[in-house]
Amino acid sequence: MVLVDTCGWIEWLTAGPLAKRYEPLLSQTGDLLVPTLVQFELYKWVCRERDEPTALEVIGVTEQGTVVPLDTSLALQAADLAAAHRLAMADAIVYATARQHDAELVTSDSHVQHLPGVTYFSKNDKEQ
Repeated sequence: MVLVDTCGWIEWLTAGPLAKRYEPLLSQTGDLLVPTLVQFELYKWVCRERDEPTALEVIGVTEQGTVVPLDTSLALQAADLAAAHRLAMADAIVYATARQHDAELVTSDSHVQHLPGVTYFSKNDKEQ
């Protein structure tokens, strides 16, 4: 299982410099975990950058993976991880979701790059 953070989805959606690194991960929807927090962030971002119909299409794509809602167990685990690793709420929820499902978190967010179970694609690495 793999969980692609919001930044990876945005790279892919905008054909950014790292889009080809994220594309194979996002196309394997059977192995893809999508936290509802990532859906929130994507919907908000796409509405701001494009429009609501496009944002809803993107959410439809995310629903091809396994959507993981935030529940009490996950919230408490995220709080513990936030305290242990000094993470912001969103980072902690995404990371906790990956840990709870034994998934690899793939991101370009430097705040979590050194945590166990994280694959980090540097924004400075323009290789496609």
